[in-house]
Amino acid sequence: MSNNRSGSFIGGLLLGAAVGTVTGLLIAPRPGRETRQLLKKSADALPELAEDLSTSVQLQADRLSESALRSWDETLGRLKEAIASGIEATQREQQVLEQVPASEAAESDLAKHDAFDKIH
Repeated sequence: MSNNRSGSFIGGLLLGAAVGTVTGLLIAPRPGRETRQLLKKSADALPELAEDLSTSVQLQADRLSESALRSWDETLGRLKEAIASGIEATQREQQVLEQVPASEAAESDLAKHDAFDKIH
């Protein structure tokens, strides 16, 4: 998140500098010839400024993309672990249920329902 903020700040800074320069040149009390020369120099610098801004945005996008991929990989790993734990727990419970005779299982189910009713 801080990388995104710094990229936005740099982009805003560069754009603000360009707009401020052009505005200052147009408002400044200079002869027309000097103003045109300064505007030409500023216009010549705009492609370089745009390239710098583009590079900055691309770097920020790459960082954000890498961060999102890491986060996705971590989430996917935790999800796989949770699913594996769920499968193991289900298998253990199934083994326990297979070992308990049917009559005891029915009694156990009744006891579970009674306990549930007492709680709720």
